Formats: sequence, structure tokens, C-alpha cells
Amino acid sequence: MSHLDPIPLSELAPGEEGIVFQVKAQGAIRRRLLEMGFIRGARLRVEKLAPLGDPMELVIKGYHLSLRREEGACILVTPERS
Repeated sequence: MSHLDPIPLSELAPGEEGIVFQVKAQGAIRRRLLEMGFIRGARLRVEKLAPLGDPMELVIKGYHLSLRREEGACILVTPERS
């Protein structure tokens, strides 16, 4: 496993995994993302994308959630590649 530079969550493709590096959103959106489990070090996997690419379905901390790509762009992740 190699450590890569952080990228926006919205750039991960279905089946790819990453580790949350930083949440760049501010205010209520930031609070909501943190409450949903997007904290530094949390592992996540992109399950699938909607037909037009928005929203994206993720698995984080053992549960599934949908997130708009606009919100995903505010979350930096370190991709997990083997």
C-alpha cells in the first residue's frame, strides 16, 4: 500500500477506497459531515454513482449514505491503492 497525496472524495470512482484526511467545508455543512462520520482517519469506500454521477453512495463506519458530489469535493481523502 502506498500513501498518495490527498484528493477530493468526489474524484474517487466506484470500488475505490480512501481515508479521510480533512474536511474543508465550513459552518453547518462541516458540522453535518463530521456528525455523519467524516472525521480524520475514517475509512470509506465508494459503492456506486447515480446514473448521472450525482449523488455518490458511500460506505463509512459500516453504514451506507448518499452524498452530493459538491459535498464530496469538500472532503479530502488519501486514496488507498494496493
